[in-house]
Amino acid sequence: MIYKLLQNYSWPLLLIICTIITAVGFSYDHPVVAFNVAYLFLAVTLFFLERKIPFELKWQENDGQTFANIAHTLTSKGVVQGLVIFGGVIGITSYITPLEGEGYGIWPRDWPVVIQIIMGLVAAEFGLYWAHRIAHEFYPLWRFHAIHHSVTRLWIINTGRFHFVDSLFSIVLGISILLALGAPLEVVTWLSAVTAFIGMLTHCNVDMKFKYLSYIFNTPGLHRWHHSRVLREGNTNYGENLMIWDQVFKTWFNPPERPPSDIGIAEAMPPKFTQQLLWPFKGLKKQRSVK
Repeated sequence: MIYKLLQNYSWPLLLIICTIITAVGFSYDHPVVAFNVAYLFLAVTLFFLERKIPFELKWQENDGQTFANIAHTLTSKGVVQGLVIFGGVIGITSYITPLEGEGYGIWPRDWPVVIQIIMGLVAAEFGLYWAHRIAHEFYPLWRFHAIHHSVTRLWIINTGRFHFVDSLFSIVLGISILLALGAPLEVVTWLSAVTAFIGMLTHCNVDMKFKYLSYIFNTPGLHRWHHSRVLREGNTNYGENLMIWDQVFKTWFNPPERPPSDIGIAEAMPPKFTQQLLWPFKGLKKQRSVK
């Protein structure tokens, strides 16, 4: 009974709890502190769920990449995005977002905050979708994105495993849309928080059921297909948080069968973090034939 409840409701429940914690932080003018609390709560909860109800038992085996995963996370989320591991992009938005007040652009700042947040997620998702898709279809950028896809198992520790160049490219395309429209800092911060929550939920190795949620959100079920070695399966589901643009551009993929457990890339990836940082810069002129 408990197993079934966890399967069916853990994904939406965890996202709701994290959202409530963050909202409370906004109400007390401490959104970053609240985000850190919510993110830590999510990480700890998923860590135990991965051991109690794993989706793939083989993904519990050590792949020797834990240090590299954490190092990439600290580099891409900490250095590039301007804050420590749990802060993500929230730190940098206070510098690149215009001052509050009358603002600029066409953003409807007088609309209810909830509506603005939903609008911000949809608008930014357009840039995030194309940043992700281009990283798969343009070989020089794929070399950087391949760091993320080189993992042979999915679990919460490789959520932030991105080369810093790949991470920077995605941030620029996603947030620049909100900045161009004149979105306030609060909307950009909410985008950062939701992206962090869904990102960890997406990569967790927990046996969950999603049903209609996968038509709207990027769920672990969809993202496991995205990590497939088969190109027609892996070059799908590019959405970061929402699947609206995958639906529009016909890249949404969710067949009824079980996603493959054998994931990764065809290219050989060196095992050490420092080697992986330099790997994308080598052989950029080669034509990409397989993922």
